Amino acid sequence: SSAGWSLAGGSAVYTWEEVQRHCHRSDQWLVIDRKVYNITQWAKRHPGGIRVISHFAGEDATEAFVAFHPDPNFVRKFLKPLLIGELAPTEPSQDHGKNAALVQDFQALRDRVEKEGLLRARPLFFSLYLGHILLLEALALGLLWVWGTSWSITLLCSLMLATSQAQAGWLQHDYGHLSVCKKSSWNHVLHKFVIGHLKGASANWWNHRHFQHHAKPSVFSKDPDVNSLHVFVLGDKQPVEYGIKKLKYMPYHHQHQYFFLIGPPLLIPVYFTIQIFQTMFSHRNWVDLAWSISYYLRFCCCYYPFFGFFGSVALICFVRFLESHWFVWVTQMNHLPMDIDHERHQDWLTMQLSATCNIEQSTFNDWFSGHLNFQIEHHLFPTMPRHNYHLVAPLVRALCEKHGLSYQVKTLQKAIIDVVRSLKKSGDLWLDAYLHK
Repeated sequence: SSAGWSLAGGSAVYTWEEVQRHCHRSDQWLVIDRKVYNITQWAKRHPGGIRVISHFAGEDATEAFVAFHPDPNFVRKFLKPLLIGELAPTEPSQDHGKNAALVQDFQALRDRVEKEGLLRARPLFFSLYLGHILLLEALALGLLWVWGTSWSITLLCSLMLATSQAQAGWLQHDYGHLSVCKKSSWNHVLHKFVIGHLKGASANWWNHRHFQHHAKPSVFSKDPDVNSLHVFVLGDKQPVEYGIKKLKYMPYHHQHQYFFLIGPPLLIPVYFTIQIFQTMFSHRNWVDLAWSISYYLRFCCCYYPFFGFFGSVALICFVRFLESHWFVWVTQMNHLPMDIDHERHQDWLTMQLSATCNIEQSTFNDWFSGHLNFQIEHHLFPTMPRHNYHLVAPLVRALCEKHGLSYQVKTLQKAIIDVVRSLKKSGDLWLDAYLHK
């Protein structure tokens, strides 16, 4: 690439067109606050993972940079050596013709959120939350201790464990997003404890997967959550593409039916479990592996006296099977019925709103979904502690109305029905394209 032309300051100057050429694996530039950085070598050392930062190669990453890093000034130290120049004065601050007024309005909302302290967590909230998870674990064990291992007591014990697992899933999500403690390092340690020791999973695996989902929600080949491995076709575009190419890995026009057999029951006990161990071994992630093993050892120590070895394994599988249903419906209802598409280079607010919907607020919905019924607010401000979502929601809604963006809120029942409805719609689109296009 040409080194641009120099300003009096001697720093190189680039156009968007030049920046956009550097979007390949071996050559990655991005822009933050009009400054151009070459991240080619840095990407593999990026703490949030190589993929999430690479998704912004050749693009403006200002809004994502601000959203993800709780202490941007600390991060800027790492940026300095990567700086290669800046945008030419004649270039707009946004790429791909984004609406500058909308971007500025969202930045103003972000500034207000920071000023009003909505990014500060209440330690008591999260302490009590962890307490109720540990209490459920203890009660499940106490139940067997006092009443024995009859079928009915074992079932009740499984339901309590599944509840504590689901709730620990929502809690690890809070630590993973650095939304609980002031210091990032404390969040990381507590994240490893909750996801590793309380759930037997891997913090690194989760981070690298989940941050991509936040950076580019429901964008094919960038959001791992919409990579359905040819088992499902999603959204309005993919089914037609598969149909035209005559791809039929599965009978997709029945996907809204076989989803019940292989989606909710198997995601956590089979797919995630295999993927987590594969990732920990292939990335030689021994710290996460040690945390994960501590979960299985604790589980065996607690339940071996009651059920023996194979009985304990069966109990883990059954608890994961129950938790998996809970997890799949809650995580899919916010995203699956929304836009799922290829990269469209939208601004942060537009991109997050097109891929996300909310579920009505109620005490039960808050608890049941780990406050992810406020998925829109969570996606706009991923480091915000969840007890503040309801405070920022009216401000977000007003901003959406001002700019004509759709802010969807559904009942829990409608949200769940919409998951199945959207799978059926995509399956029908595939069948039509497969037969007639």
